[in-house]
Amino acid sequence: MESDATAADVVVPRRFSGRKPDANSSSCAQEGCEGGACATETKLVKRKPSAAAQRRKMANQIPDEIQNDPQLTKAIEQLPWNYNFEIRKTIWKIKQAGAKRVALQFPEGLLLYACVISDILERFAGATSIIMGDVTYGACCVDDLTAKALGADFMVHYGHSCLVPIDVTTIKMLYVFVDITIDVSHLVECMKLTFPQHTKLALMGTIQFATAMHVAVTELKHHFHDIVVPQAKPLSPGEVLGCTSPQFPDRDALVFVADGRFHLESAMIANPSVKAFRYDPYPKVLSCESYDLPQMVSIRK
Repeated sequence: MESDATAADVVVPRRFSGRKPDANSSSCAQEGCEGGACATETKLVKRKPSAAAQRRKMANQIPDEIQNDPQLTKAIEQLPWNYNFEIRKTIWKIKQAGAKRVALQFPEGLLLYACVISDILERFAGATSIIMGDVTYGACCVDDLTAKALGADFMVHYGHSCLVPIDVTTIKMLYVFVDITIDVSHLVECMKLTFPQHTKLALMGTIQFATAMHVAVTELKHHFHDIVVPQAKPLSPGEVLGCTSPQFPDRDALVFVADGRFHLESAMIANPSVKAFRYDPYPKVLSCESYDLPQMVSIRK
């Protein structure tokens, strides 16, 4: 019948067609497939990295003379072993930029290491350094204008993520998160012993403990039915600033990894209905925290 022939001529679009098959390609052996157009014959070809991507990779690769310098290794041993100040990367970036004067900006908790880091960079990077004394309260406090006014042509900002893009600063910038290694297994066991398996959990912390936090979540997902790492873009997953925190009213509890309350209070203000806990990785204590939100509101009026 004519209607049957018309129906047979209708081409049903496939969910994934990929590249259009070559008219000269061999036919698929499966019955009903012509021109090699069968989905079962589709092959995924891994795209080779572009020349620009390869150049960027080579540019970011630390040379062996820096990576394997025994004197540099000995100098770095003056710093805490579990604090990653990315000294080798910093030296390489300073040399790449041809910088002559480097400004170093630290949050208050890391200023005690400033002189050691300054001495290392001056010795191995061949540039003078300036330690900026103003307290850094967050990732939005990148003081590149002052650094430029002091004659610096390169700046290293420690302890915060890249909230201010490096392409908008007045001088060349490098962010160093200062990742801190902690006892993740103790954090995991504390949470397992504190919360029932059905608890809807959120895990957050300061950027220094981001790596440990994500390792912990991977292990905790085998125990808890529902655990997430909230994100407030453009911040990293789990990261909180004093002025910026994600909202998650569907959570039963928040566990915040930090050695202080400043960033935790931001999360508690944004989520007043969520019970908050703080894990301090230094004394290895998980404590219940509270915040008087009505009092804060009344004071601000």
